[in-house]
Amino acid sequence: MDSNRWPEVRHVLGVDQFDRPFLDRICLLTQEIRELCDKPDGKRLLKEQFADRSAMLYFSQPSSRTYTSFKRACQKLGVDIVDVRDPNTSSEVKGESKMDTIRTFSSYVDVIVMRTKEQGLAAQAAAHLDQTPRPRPIVNAGSGADEQPTQVLLDIYTMARSFKDHGGIDGKTIALVGDLKRGRTVRSLAKLMRHYHDMMLLLVSPPAFRMQQDILDHLDSHRDRVRYEVVDDLRAAVCRADAVYMTRVQDEHDVDGESAKVSINDFCFTPEHLTLLRPEGVVMHPGPRRQELDLRCDDDPRVKYWRQMRNGMWVRTALLACIFATLGKERKERRR
Repeated sequence: MDSNRWPEVRHVLGVDQFDRPFLDRICLLTQEIRELCDKPDGKRLLKEQFADRSAMLYFSQPSSRTYTSFKRACQKLGVDIVDVRDPNTSSEVKGESKMDTIRTFSSYVDVIVMRTKEQGLAAQAAAHLDQTPRPRPIVNAGSGADEQPTQVLLDIYTMARSFKDHGGIDGKTIALVGDLKRGRTVRSLAKLMRHYHDMMLLLVSPPAFRMQQDILDHLDSHRDRVRYEVVDDLRAAVCRADAVYMTRVQDEHDVDGESAKVSINDFCFTPEHLTLLRPEGVVMHPGPRRQELDLRCDDDPRVKYWRQMRNGMWVRTALLACIFATLGKERKERRR
């Protein structure tokens, strides 16, 4: 594999750092790695290339899909893994600051993948480590209700694969459904649509869960590429959509149980909605799902929920490979 053709990546903190060339290249690399791993020799080659690397999975917020997919991504690259999933087992319980904790971790590994309830913490950690003698890449695997940049990469890859025989992502209508106010995946995906041409977003939610104004302002500033409509009729949206992106209620961000006061009965995708979806359409969900995506829909090939999860492992494998390759180039430059 020629890593010189790979995108150069260091920190992965938010979707604003991704442009269209990067998105296209990471999708191509993901597919290349998948095909390589279909062959025994390819698997061995990939692991040999990164056998001297290590990663910390610092997940202080509960996670199963994201954590497991990053762990499997590391294993596919032959990378040594250290993990901390309970902050009560670290020196933070003794009063150590988070920045000291993260700097300590950076002494042991080449990259830190972190998931946290605290908005902006990943960016703070990256800026802090860049000022130390041992700067290490930070990968944001979820930071509060802010962003989930690696999730949006796997979403882009899933749509690119789904629409590869239908003109790609450009020109598509995407319905974002559910808790758009607090769903970091839909916030990130909406922001990335500016890199594609002639896009339409249908923002489908109860009034209490509508997309926040900062994202609407962002979309307004890129109306030459992406338009949007705020709607409350899921059936009508499904009839128009190429992709329906369902989300659950983000009640972990509740203050006084306010989510329970909002009815989502009219915002649940059922087998009836499949009859309205166009033959080449797709249904997506970042997980975990609840009643908003009916289990009876799972056998329809247009429902990509399970494929999305598998794609997450492969996209994160490609992303980590790019980070490690970039570190290798930096190391060579310092030796000159």
